[in-house]
Amino acid sequence: MTRMRIALVAAAAAATLAFAGCASGGGGEAEESAEPAPTFEAGTTMAALQEAGEITIGTKFDQPLFGLVGPSGDPEGFDVEIGKIIASELGIDEENINWTETVSANREPFIEGGQVDLVVATYTINDKRKEVVSFAGPYYEAGQSILVLADNDDIKSEEDLVGQPVCSVTGSTPAANLKELGAEVLETDTYSNCLEPLRQGDVVAVSTDNVILAGLVAQNEGEFKVVGEPFTEEPYGIGVKLDDTDFRMFINDVLEEAYEDGRYEEAWNSTAGTVLPFADPPAVDRY
Repeated sequence: MTRMRIALVAAAAAATLAFAGCASGGGGEAEESAEPAPTFEAGTTMAALQEAGEITIGTKFDQPLFGLVGPSGDPEGFDVEIGKIIASELGIDEENINWTETVSANREPFIEGGQVDLVVATYTINDKRKEVVSFAGPYYEAGQSILVLADNDDIKSEEDLVGQPVCSVTGSTPAANLKELGAEVLETDTYSNCLEPLRQGDVVAVSTDNVILAGLVAQNEGEFKVVGEPFTEEPYGIGVKLDDTDFRMFINDVLEEAYEDGRYEEAWNSTAGTVLPFADPPAVDRY
């Protein structure tokens, strides 16, 4: 037998032994590599959700890049991916996530009433909302900006909206900011419903967070444009029931782990990152 043939036989024998060891069971390598099921303290929201084996998550259904119901019938976007990461850390598979549409006006009522377990929906953290719900995060920092028709060169900043009809969404932070600014606010339930009034000239602009407007521009190529610089800071958080501190801290832990292990950036790049640049996530606020 040549030296080469001896070496091949020896390698084959070693591979056979290795395969036999893996397949023998009884605490073999395959079992050791399995992820252990997460465990949670009894009485916590995490333990209840794990026992139920499902979770109901509120998100937007009409916001490209963050939460949009696509051809599959399932919502897609960055917020949706964040929700999936949280569910996975509870030991809940994607197919056991119940997605519920939460528009701006019903996010707090849905959390308070238990229609959803949490909300991930371009949801700005502010002191008024923290009186009725609690927030994990923030996980993204947006800013309010302005959307106009592509051929509009008259509006260049928020100062040009004073006294002008502008569309935004009922119950949203941007609508409140516009009123404070002195704009005449036309309120509707979703931002997509602001586009037709803009096309018809009933309003001169739509105003909300820059990332939401970027999604609307991408979805309607050549029709609209975003003008000016963001004029507010909108830290996006994840809403949970008021004073459910254990759940809020658990989600904060999940976010920080996702920042570190690359899942956060991967979620961004596969959704909003197809249009917007990646930005390092803000530090979570463990208030």
